[in-house]
Amino acid sequence: MAGACLLGVPVLGGDEVVDEFPPSEIQLINGLGSVGPPIKRQQLFDRYKERGYEFAPVIHPSAVVAADVVLGEGSQVMAGVILQAGSSIGVNAIINTRASVDHDCTIQKHVHIAPGVTISGGVIVGESSHIGTGATVIQGITIGKRAIVAAGAVVTKEVPDYAKVRGVPAREF
Repeated sequence: MAGACLLGVPVLGGDEVVDEFPPSEIQLINGLGSVGPPIKRQQLFDRYKERGYEFAPVIHPSAVVAADVVLGEGSQVMAGVILQAGSSIGVNAIINTRASVDHDCTIQKHVHIAPGVTISGGVIVGESSHIGTGATVIQGITIGKRAIVAAGAVVTKEVPDYAKVRGVPAREF
């Protein structure tokens, strides 16, 4: 796809092209998505960070982002997302299509919030977790690191580190 343009930005090639540019001359965008734990996306991010590269945050023009939301390096906010006041989105996190993150939430680094997720106020989502399509998390809940919340789950109580939950209400499996 080298030579093409994507959203008005020229495509220079694949990963091998990055080495042709010193870190001070370019910013990267992590185009690797995730299904389940976002470990491969995290590994790619970490590999280039160790070499001195920076990642640009991406915000789709249709996203609604409150003025005081903090976006970490390389975070991605997709179409139709709503990010409410007082929330923070960690480095390399994805808030995917039509997800809603209410007030005072903390989405830690390398998290993937899948399309259509609803996260109520005061929720903490731990590092490298994945919240599946259409899941709902009620207010004040903490989801541990590297946890997986299945698509459509309704989280009504704390989710421990490394847990996998599904169902209504969500239970470990």
